[in-house]
Amino acid sequence: MKYTKDERLEIGRRIYDSEVTRYQAAEEYGISDQTARNYMRQYRDKNHLPAKCQGKRTCQIKLNKFANLTEPQDMEAYEAMTKEELIQALIQARINEARLKKNYEVTADGSAIHYSSKNTK
Repeated sequence: MKYTKDERLEIGRRIYDSEVTRYQAAEEYGISDQTARNYMRQYRDKNHLPAKCQGKRTCQIKLNKFANLTEPQDMEAYEAMTKEELIQALIQARINEARLKKNYEVTADGSAIHYSSKNTK
């Protein structure tokens, strides 16, 4: 069955808002679960919404990565920094991000701790 753009967005909204799972929506509307997922993505992209977290570890990394950006006291600290200090903070943030991607964590004293995880692909 073919749905209009508005109907697809409504199906996507219901999935995004967790009214139904994509599997329930697929059964209810006679579409595949992948199509239901695509409708949810279309809704999310049209409304500029963030992606939903699937796994606890993935959510935690996303939350940690952006946690300090919304706190006002950090903005005041950044505003008080010189240009060189801001550049240094940016470099350090990029280093930390690269380490997270490679499953490295560095302690306060500078020693690296490696957390290996099995590749499930």
